[in-house]
Amino acid sequence: MIKLSSVKLSSVKEREERGEPSGMPGKKKGVLWELWKHKSLYLMTVPALCFFLIFSYIPMVGVYYAFIDYDFAKGLFGSPFVGLKNFQYFIAGGLNAPIVYLTRNTILYNLVFIFLGNILQCMFAVMITIIGGRIFKRVAQSVMLLPYFVSFVIVGTIAYNIFNTNYGVLNSVLKTFGGEGVNVYMIEWVWPFIITFFNLWKGTGYGMVVYLAAIMGLDREIYEAAKIDGCNIFKEIRYITLPLLKPTFIMLVLFSLGGIMRGQFDLFYNLIQRNGQLYRVTDVLDTYIYRSMTVNFNLGTSTAAGLYQSLFGFILVVSVNQIIRRKNPDNALF
Repeated sequence: MIKLSSVKLSSVKEREERGEPSGMPGKKKGVLWELWKHKSLYLMTVPALCFFLIFSYIPMVGVYYAFIDYDFAKGLFGSPFVGLKNFQYFIAGGLNAPIVYLTRNTILYNLVFIFLGNILQCMFAVMITIIGGRIFKRVAQSVMLLPYFVSFVIVGTIAYNIFNTNYGVLNSVLKTFGGEGVNVYMIEWVWPFIITFFNLWKGTGYGMVVYLAAIMGLDREIYEAAKIDGCNIFKEIRYITLPLLKPTFIMLVLFSLGGIMRGQFDLFYNLIQRNGQLYRVTDVLDTYIYRSMTVNFNLGTSTAAGLYQSLFGFILVVSVNQIIRRKNPDNALF
């Protein structure tokens, strides 16, 4: 009897440790019991839940602006319902409609920023890793990281002082050598390159830190074994470093694709300002929404554009994730 009771007690303790009721083996307790048992962990998530509730979920009520003709006197739910009328101006005009060039600009700019940016970040991280000299590494990292802390307002001022028609650096140099001044702010095709350059100049150093951390976390025994087998530095990069950085590269690209429909408002607004001549090649959804609210005072059109931006971005992220999940499930986000 003593042995039998001790066996029963031990089995009861084992079930309690697994979170199972002592009288019903194999059946777990309810959700409330789980919440109480792990209350410390769940309490730690309360600030994050409150943040998303206040700043992400409650403001979703404002989507209704896209379907009404907003009247400040009547308020949100008192204004007349107009259906999809606010989307008409946004999509009217066929291939010349704002939705066409805004979507094109937003996606193409972000694709260039994402892929070219990650390639440069990975490349510079590898270069700094293989270069000898601790002092040189620290100086190089500091110099490359410094532009990240420069405000986009300052970046816009730098660009203006370079390309200004009257007293810009570019035109001053051209006139010094006997050339004619160039009004860069009237040339559309050059601005995609200018915007891309300033974006990469500002963000490459900061993004490089992630790849540096990933490289530092690689097993050094692999490199030692490669050196014993006769691999030089270039073969180590090609056959060891880059393959091991592939999961990090894919993960960072996927995270960036989550905001592919979110143009960098600070960058575009401060470089272009309100130059309507360049809107066709430089305008993105964020700057269009801003002008709709501040210049035209049209909350319906701006909300319609924002709703399209969110839905299109959500569908794009889910689609890309599914494609990657089929090819390489380990690198998918969900």
